[in-house]
Amino acid sequence: MSEPNDPVDYIARTQKQYANLGYPPYRWIRNEGRPPFTPLKKPLSESRLGLVGSGGIYRSGQVAFHYRDDFSFRVIASDTPVSELRATHFAYDLGDARRDPNSVFPLEILRSLAAQGRIGELGPNAYAFMGGIYSARLVRDKLAPAIAERLVKDEVDAALLVPV
Repeated sequence: MSEPNDPVDYIARTQKQYANLGYPPYRWIRNEGRPPFTPLKKPLSESRLGLVGSGGIYRSGQVAFHYRDDFSFRVIASDTPVSELRATHFAYDLGDARRDPNSVFPLEILRSLAAQGRIGELGPNAYAFMGGIYSARLVRDKLAPAIAERLVKDEVDAALLVPV
């Protein structure tokens, strides 16, 4: 039994989750090189921040995510009331996300940080997809570039990536 402050063993947890769902063993991707790092050009308090979450959040009226390897994403206006956010996902317990979408998609919290001056502002849109996409190729070649293109159009200085 783990203690409350023990780190989460994501590899063991993910392997068990996929086995319980009847999926083939999860194949982890090994990056060969170091990822590029670009430091912020201005303080966070002056920066426009984008939000990208993999918790399967969508706005009421949008089509829900519905199958494993769904690599689509949803555009959610940053001023969307939290009461209009919904969650669907095949690989985690949705109880907390449905009670408080901020737990996996902290839109309201980021708006509060902008109001406090902790971040300059929130980009006009936030982006959500359903994590657990088995094909790293689809993420690399389709999903990530599509979201990155939208973040560039939104003129964000940095993006907060919220995984589940």
